[in-house]
Parts: sequence; structure tokens; C-alpha cells
Amino acid sequence: MKVKVISRSTDEFTRERSQDLQRVFHNFDPNLRTQEKAVEYQRALNAAKLDKIFARPFIGAMDGHIDAVSCMAKNPNYLKGIFSGSMDGDIRLWDIANRRTVCQFPGHQGAVRGLTASTDGSTLVSCGTDCTVRLWNVPVATIMDSDNLSDCSSEPRAVYMGENAFWAVDHQWNGDLFATAGAQVDIWNHNRSQPVNSFKWGTDSVISVRFNPGEPNLLVTSASDRSIILYDLRVSSPARKLIMRTKTNSISWNPMEPMNFTAANEDCNCYSYDARKLEEAKCVHKDHVSAVMDIDFSPTGREFVTGSYDRTVRIFQYNGGHSREIYHTKRMQRVFCVKFSCDASYVISGSDDTNLRLWKAKASEQLGVLLPREQKRHEYNEALKNRYKHLPEVKRIVRHRHLPKPIYKAGVLRRVMIEAERRKDQRRKAHSAPGSIVTEPMRKRRIIKEVD
Repeated sequence: MKVKVISRSTDEFTRERSQDLQRVFHNFDPNLRTQEKAVEYQRALNAAKLDKIFARPFIGAMDGHIDAVSCMAKNPNYLKGIFSGSMDGDIRLWDIANRRTVCQFPGHQGAVRGLTASTDGSTLVSCGTDCTVRLWNVPVATIMDSDNLSDCSSEPRAVYMGENAFWAVDHQWNGDLFATAGAQVDIWNHNRSQPVNSFKWGTDSVISVRFNPGEPNLLVTSASDRSIILYDLRVSSPARKLIMRTKTNSISWNPMEPMNFTAANEDCNCYSYDARKLEEAKCVHKDHVSAVMDIDFSPTGREFVTGSYDRTVRIFQYNGGHSREIYHTKRMQRVFCVKFSCDASYVISGSDDTNLRLWKAKASEQLGVLLPREQKRHEYNEALKNRYKHLPEVKRIVRHRHLPKPIYKAGVLRRVMIEAERRKDQRRKAHSAPGSIVTEPMRKRRIIKEVD
């Protein structure tokens, strides 16, 4: 005689804590659960509303600078550390976890315009309007974690003089070279006091420079003559040049797709390009109402953060036309620099009011240690919102953001102007000979020409 026995795993029905309820096993047969869709939709609505209730993105401010924060740099070797430079020449190393200054690097006589750290995190490179490039030794992690900061060296390891002011600096992802931007693009080595190479392509001052994360010899720059230029260190001349209608303030490469980069433009938009096909943008990211000053990609490559002259910080999907988050405070002024943390959990912004501000990358994310049941509940809510995100009520709740009145009014005015321009183009096209006027998409309209 055969005996059938119910077999269960102990992990499935054992309670995690004595206060927990006994687990109930459901039969998901649609014939038995006819209202399952309606129940799930209501849960998705509740999850979207709860996100709004618990949205507290601002964590805290880090004050210490006495002038506007002009640039920032991450330490790739230390998760909690970030460097900041200000308009009065002060450079600081911050401990993000404790929101305190760990070390100061005095020496610049003018505004610090660029900061970058070497791949191993041991060297900090700074440049500024005093025509100098300075190399600093970064304190080790053990000193940063201790309260005794007397071992922190504040003397520059090397000082390189230039003929003109420097506006940006960036270090190779893998290598010993770093590039500075000013009247021309200079390539430097840590062990040499003169540039090993210089590039110039009929531009005014170069205002930003970024090395490619996948190809160490490739870098992209933007200049004040509205151009975006690609350089290859293996050849003696620049590779390609793109001229736009307005100036590009900053550029960031996508670390997961190193052939793509996004440019923060003066016309309130960001433009994503494929470096192999520059005749049109892959995506146009809209929402800001003033010039976009800085941009930085998340380490995951799925999102990027922007800081703008309109006193807001926005987070975009890498392929999304509109921002998914907007951060602002009453006292925050024009945002000059933004960075994603190395673990993609936080965003740091530096603004004209001398403060660095720390934000959560996900506004309603629960900080601290989560129990397994809490983690599963969050994942379930996210899956529900993703499943029903196309329905009007859920979409409306998820997309709605409260904006400061000046930004809201500027956005309304900007939409009115864009709509008026669109109607004008339609009428001109309707009253012209067929085929005489070709309407260009937004991805091509802001590009004047490409030069090889």
C-alpha cells in the first residue's frame, strides 16, 4: 500500500520572528481568484501613493566652504569620500557618511575649476584660474576614518604652471595621464612638469574634458564656440568635431555603454550621442527651465543626474525624454556641480550658496537595514507599479511633482513658447510649395554641422 505524504521545506513555513503571522499559502488559479486584477490594481495605486508619502530625498547639507562650490570629484578607491573645490581656491575632502571635512588642500590663489582623482585614488589633481595644475597626496582610508587628522598632508606634491587659466581636468580611467582644458587641451603625465601633448582645433577656450571609460586614449571636450570635439591620443590631430547652436557646459560618458555620451547644454536640454554617429542625437532630455551646468552618470549606466542654473537637481533615465525626479530646497541656489555616489545610492550637489547637499537617488527609499520581509514587500510594490504604470491614475500619481512657483511658471512659459514656434512652423509649411520646407526632428535641429 502506498501512502502519500505532504512534504514541505522548513524555510517556507518557519516564522522569522515569534511576533510574525503564520504564512498562508494561496492558490493562484484564476478561476478561484476572479478579482485578482482589481486587487492588484488597487495595490499598485496604494504603492504609488505611499511613495509620495514617504518621499524624503534630502538627507543633509555639508557646510564649510565660504564661497560657491564650483567642482567636485569622486574617489574611486573610497566609497565615502568626495572632493569639492570652491571659487575662493579652497579644496576639501569630505566624509559623506559623517558629513564632515576630513582634509583641506590650500594653495590655489583663484577659483578651482577642475578636480579629478587617479585610478588608484592616491593622487588628486586640481586646476584653476590661477594658471596652475596641482597634484596632491590623498590621505589613506584609515586616516579618513579616524578623528585625528594631523597626519593629513596639505602641501601639494607638484605644481605645474600654464600660460592661461585652466577650466577643467580629467584623469584616465586606466593609466597615468590626465588632461586639462583651457586655451587648448593639454595631456600631462604625473612625472613630467610639461605637457606630453597638446591639441588645438581653432576653438576659443575649452570648458570641459572627459576621458572615455572603455577606451583610455579617447576623450571628448566642449568649447565656448559651441563645439563638441573628439580626440584620440594615438594620432596627432583631433578626430571629429560637432558644432551645435548653443554651448555645451559639461559632458559625461555612459560607463556601461562607453560609445555613448550625454552633453549638458545651455538651451535647458541634455543630448545623448553615439560617438560613432554624431549627425543626430540619440535622445533629447527635456525639463530644465535654465542652462544645465553639470551632468554625471550613475555607475549602473541606467540613469544620470543634472544640475541647473534654475536651482534644481534632476535625475533622468538614460533613454528617457523627461526626468523621473526633481530635487530642490528653499535655500539652494544655482547648482554648479553634481555627482552620483560610487554605489549609485546617493546624489551630491554643490551650489552657489557654499553648501554641498546629500540626496537619496530614490526619494522614498528606506535607509538602514531591511528585514527580508520588508525587502520583499518593497520589491513587490515596485513590480506592481511597473506592471500598471501605463494606466492613467497610476501614471498621474507617479509623475506628479510639486515645484517651486518660479520654476513652475518658467516651465509653463517655456511650453507656451515651444508650442507657438511649432504652430508657426506648421503654418509656414502649409502656405509654402510642397516639399520646399522640411521639418527637422529635435534630435537634428540643434546641430549646425559635423566636421571631420
